[in-house]
Amino acid sequence: MVNAVLLGVQWGDEGKGKVVDLLTERADAVVRFQGGHNAGHTLVIEGVKTVLHLIPSGAMREGIECLIGNGVVVDLQHLIREIDSLKKRDIDITERLMISLGCPLILPYHVVLDRVRDEARGKSAIGTTGRGIGPCYEDKVARRGLRAADLLDEKVFSDKLEQVMEYHNFMISNYYHSESVDYQNTLEVMLQAREAVLPLIGDVSARLNALCQSGKSIIFEGAQGMMLDIDHGTYPYVTSSNTVSAAASCGSGIGLGQVGNVVGVIKAYTTRVGSGPFPTESLDSYGMHLARQGNEFGATTGRPRRCGWLDIAALRRAVQVCGINALCMTKLDVLDGLDKVRLCIGYQCRGEQIDLPPYGAENLEQCEPIYEEMPGWDIPTAGLRNYAEIPEPALAYLDRVAELLERPVTIISTGAGRDETIILQHPLEAG
Repeated sequence: MVNAVLLGVQWGDEGKGKVVDLLTERADAVVRFQGGHNAGHTLVIEGVKTVLHLIPSGAMREGIECLIGNGVVVDLQHLIREIDSLKKRDIDITERLMISLGCPLILPYHVVLDRVRDEARGKSAIGTTGRGIGPCYEDKVARRGLRAADLLDEKVFSDKLEQVMEYHNFMISNYYHSESVDYQNTLEVMLQAREAVLPLIGDVSARLNALCQSGKSIIFEGAQGMMLDIDHGTYPYVTSSNTVSAAASCGSGIGLGQVGNVVGVIKAYTTRVGSGPFPTESLDSYGMHLARQGNEFGATTGRPRRCGWLDIAALRRAVQVCGINALCMTKLDVLDGLDKVRLCIGYQCRGEQIDLPPYGAENLEQCEPIYEEMPGWDIPTAGLRNYAEIPEPALAYLDRVAELLERPVTIISTGAGRDETIILQHPLEAG
């Protein structure tokens, strides 16, 4: 048995879904361990595009168990729509999908709170997806949230819902001066969803441990990116969960020693969506090239992504915090045709040169990137499947990234398709 964690180590949108889908050829199960339907994982298989938000990226391979761990906040209506969209393509995921009893449930009032709060911040808005993720995690920590386990007993669910809605509607009406959310309508919607998902709710922790004991291989699929981690990211411009590798353990219910190899997924450049500091953001023709060639629009929101050069300094932090064993570089082909490429190897911050990003958005905003410049390449890498065919300047770029981060680049993605990938070392292989 060899397990692996696949997680993004930038600001998200690194192409994790494609990589997870590809690696499931040797896996038995895939588990999501944090985030919610604010994360879109795009898969392109034989030219057909699929975007998954809650269902793990093992869905497209027959026989792969798909588990949603307790660290994931679940919008049942969205989950049902996602299941139905797969059914229309003759993919019945229900026989191999399990939702943890511990999953916090996103309710309609969470969505309303998400919207009115960000509006109230004005120019200081975080730029959330507005899907209720943050307020749901808040309820979890405040010990007033509803979980999938509450759906097992209709009366328990309805009583808890009434109590928590009284609290939230008071805040919505009296503090944010917005229209309150109707309890009876919310209850009816949730009880209808309950009938559809009840057979899918189970003990994910027990199932994962049973898989390990029987020698099966598991991929732990992260959402968002390490720089959006609630503790280690560019706070407060972060998501509401821990996106680091250790979250795979507490977010799924498995011992840390069983998590296995940790693969950090990085783009050949850097992007981020929404507000917050972005030291290597490029607003010139190079940034336009990256956005255009990379088709940089959010899979969940459709918002254009901000683009810039690869930030090695930020990645150093991710390597340290996440205990990364190996790197997967995606979208190498987006750099094709550039006359030069740049790597941010550190920052100039308040008169001092530093190698790691400082904690806090305010401090990172004071940082200016220190660049190392390398030659670009004209020979295209798009669609390559053979490492020997990669042009020398692109190989030099890959080698330099590996040298600076002191971690090997073992997977290289050269296009959106499943097969447009070069695997030098499979993370589910021993050794």
